[in-house]
Amino acid sequence: MVTVTNLTMRFGSRVLFDHVNLKLDQHKRYGLIGANGAGKTTFLKILSGQIDEFDGTVSIGAGLKVGVLEQNQFAYEDYTMMDAVLRGNKRLFDAIKEKEELYVTGDFDDDATNERLAELETICVEEDPTYEYDVHITKILENLGIPAAIHNDLMSTVESSTKIKVLLAQVLFPKPEVLFLDEPTNNLDIETIGWLENELKRHEGTLVVISHDRHFINSVVTNILDVDYQKIRSFTGNYDDWYIASTLVAKQQEIDRSKAVKEKTELEAFVRRFSANASKAKQATSRQKQLEKINIEDIKPSSRRDPSIVFTSKRQMGGEALDITDISHDYGEGEGMLLNGITLRIEPGEKIAVIGPNGIGKTTLMKIIMEELKPTQGTVKWGATVEPSYFPQDTVETISGEGTLYDWLRGYDPKRDIAEIRNCLGRMLFNGEEQEKSVVNISGGEKHRMMLSKMMLEQGNFLVLDEPTNHLDLEAIIALGEALRDFKGNVICTSHDRELLDAFTERIIVLNADGSFTDFKGSYEEYAEAHGH
Repeated sequence: MVTVTNLTMRFGSRVLFDHVNLKLDQHKRYGLIGANGAGKTTFLKILSGQIDEFDGTVSIGAGLKVGVLEQNQFAYEDYTMMDAVLRGNKRLFDAIKEKEELYVTGDFDDDATNERLAELETICVEEDPTYEYDVHITKILENLGIPAAIHNDLMSTVESSTKIKVLLAQVLFPKPEVLFLDEPTNNLDIETIGWLENELKRHEGTLVVISHDRHFINSVVTNILDVDYQKIRSFTGNYDDWYIASTLVAKQQEIDRSKAVKEKTELEAFVRRFSANASKAKQATSRQKQLEKINIEDIKPSSRRDPSIVFTSKRQMGGEALDITDISHDYGEGEGMLLNGITLRIEPGEKIAVIGPNGIGKTTLMKIIMEELKPTQGTVKWGATVEPSYFPQDTVETISGEGTLYDWLRGYDPKRDIAEIRNCLGRMLFNGEEQEKSVVNISGGEKHRMMLSKMMLEQGNFLVLDEPTNHLDLEAIIALGEALRDFKGNVICTSHDRELLDAFTERIIVLNADGSFTDFKGSYEEYAEAHGH
């Protein structure tokens, strides 16, 4: 359905893709993976026609509908949510709107008006044979957690997370044969991500999707497209299949590379030693030819670098960790009670996930726990020996200033040994000159890695994390899950990433719509099984 031939693309002197050849087939769903900056989003834009400055060709089967997830959430501010979704099928949208206009202003005694209405009606029947476009749109929006009562509200009146859901509904509504999705799970809660997984698994055309949600990728895709070494290689299987296979290949490559380096060194020594010796000249010439054939650059280990996240505590926790007593919170202004009578006793060493739909109060609870927000009622009491370390959801806004990455981190503990500060940055892949970059110039993903560097430096014994996986790549999320699992202190974390939660949680707190909560003792996997997820 989609064919890529000799695709080459450069940014200045940097080669992003070099003679890439791919054939993307019908009934296959491709997960596009690669390190941050490898070119995943650029490749998706090339496939969808949003970028056309490249060498080579991209062809999509004639007559196929192509759906691309819109990234500009403010593109439809003057549309109602219903119309923004309908706009996903532009031919149907234009026909319906012109037909509505003609019924209001048209002259029905004019044959031209009636003929045009007949043409528009034909288009509507072709695009919507059952005349149920409004029913389909309503169902998609409701499945995405947007209540029917506000479907006719203007896009300009709703929050960003709702706008993003509408854009997702927009690309799903026309049921395109070829679907390109860049991070479709952003701002979706766990329940909605599950619904989207089921929708995409029923997609009968070709799908290419970028996502940092490992569970989502594993559930949806049939194939992996791996962006590495300026190439894009296709692999049959999901992310975990690819990860296992690539790890084995990487280990073999490392062995092969070591052998090649050793062999090349031995050959060079032989040539130097014997090339001037007449009796050895023939043998030396033979070795020289062998030497010329060995190209160590052809035996490449993976270009990916996995962060090394290790949380340690500088202080042993005593017998008390955290008591939350009768916490309720009401922001007022008619928004209603978010939290209502939350009482929790958290014992030393417990690792907890806080989950629930978007807007239910998870971040509010985290802020109350960290005493950044005073609740309407109730108390938070930390144990005397607890030293919390906090990863706020607004990390991108929190990390600011004119200094370098090193300066920003050192500002939290000026007395700390320089080597320790640089080590914490290095563990999160800020090496050498990268540590001297200005905080102003780093990306959202880099800011999240900076916050994890700070938490490692702090060495708290109680970690509080609010959506830490936003902006992180798959390798970093896997490393974070392993670090939280191995950490000897307490963890309380909100996240929509099910693989992360399943890596370390042993207790699940579910916030409910009425402000109450459910306390489940067990792993996330056990919770999901118990509730049929």
